[in-house]
Amino acid sequence: MSCEGIIHIVDDDRAAREGLGFLLSSLGLEIREHASAAALLDMIGDQAEGCILADVRMPEMTGLELLDELKRRNCPLPVIMITGHGDVPMAVRAMRAGAIDFFEKPVDGMALVDRIKDALAASRERAREARKTASLREKINSLTAREAEVARAVARGLQNKQIAAELGISPKTVEIHRHNVMEKMGAGSTADLVRQLVAAGWAEI
Repeated sequence: MSCEGIIHIVDDDRAAREGLGFLLSSLGLEIREHASAAALLDMIGDQAEGCILADVRMPEMTGLELLDELKRRNCPLPVIMITGHGDVPMAVRAMRAGAIDFFEKPVDGMALVDRIKDALAASRERAREARKTASLREKINSLTAREAEVARAVARGLQNKQIAAELGISPKTVEIHRHNVMEKMGAGSTADLVRQLVAAGWAEI
């Protein structure tokens, strides 16, 4: 099974960590093992795709504290908690704090793999959306102040003559700015441009 993204296993129990690592790597998944939450945080960086499997009860920094720190850092990776029987209430609190699921030890390997596949798919989709948003922001930032005014007017459905009257410029000048906007936004049509401006919050659907 081929999946994009790295699965981070965080557990101070070496045997449990290596057991999960062996299972997941045997299925073709890319993994990284971490003996503590701090070890994960030291190297996670700005990884955009993957997921995290974290034990709830760990020394120094618990799974809950790790989840809080990941949220503080705006880490986009989905988190699945691994818990002992007595830690279930804590795992439920973790889900309320943002974890997507929890599994009790001993872990049902195949059920966990299915959930990981869901998490990786969600992570890839979130990363794609983030790239689209970043690209759109970059294109919008390339517009001059006047081009931005024209773009906003186009998003409101105004024609060139109406835009010219509103901005106090000639229709020919509006046409030039509009052409520049289309080129900078990479829009093949007015409809395409408006879709991008709606995504940027510059127009209402």
